[in-house]
Amino acid sequence: MLNNTQIRYCLDTIGDMFPDAHCELYHSNPFELIIAVSLSAQCTDALVNKVTKELFNKYKTPQDYLNVSLEELQNDIRSIGLYRNKAKNIQSLCKILLDEYDGEIPKDRDELTKLPGVGRKTANVVVSVAFDIPAIAVDTHVERVSKRLGICRWKDTVLEVEKTLMKKVPKDEWSVTHHRLIFFGRYHCKAQNPQCPSCPLLELCREGKKRMKGISE
Repeated sequence: MLNNTQIRYCLDTIGDMFPDAHCELYHSNPFELIIAVSLSAQCTDALVNKVTKELFNKYKTPQDYLNVSLEELQNDIRSIGLYRNKAKNIQSLCKILLDEYDGEIPKDRDELTKLPGVGRKTANVVVSVAFDIPAIAVDTHVERVSKRLGICRWKDTVLEVEKTLMKKVPKDEWSVTHHRLIFFGRYHCKAQNPQCPSCPLLELCREGKKRMKGISE
């Protein structure tokens, strides 16, 4: 496990590598964001953006999603994985937004996680990106990078990873750290073929050193 000084070095280095890291899901308001993040489960942001480009032109409000049949909405998002379940959740979410929140997205994470299809990760993305409330959303990239570097333990759950990062990272850096870890994992420390030979964190990375040792043997 890395100590606090080493973690600080990692975060600063990743920040230098990706100073402009940001949410790559296209959206223009909190409602579009929660739809986009819900669609992104087990799916790439690039594919979601391709679908939402047309989706957000067709559907502007929660009521718009309820004015069509479930089958029509399923067809609109058919190219996205788990589209049947996601379409059902979107319509259920929109109904609750209208019935209980006057069509507005709640700013509270606990309220958000009550919505269909909205887990803790999605809620953290929404409060952070849409409302500028400090949060760390642990997606597959954040989890992978944190464990490879040794910030967290391999056996840690997603929630444990989140809590460890919240403890190790200053609160005012939670949101930007979330985005930077995602960029680092998406474009550098990839799930397959991570760029270990050129990584400035190689000497601190337990996984990277194992990989390089295996290459040299």
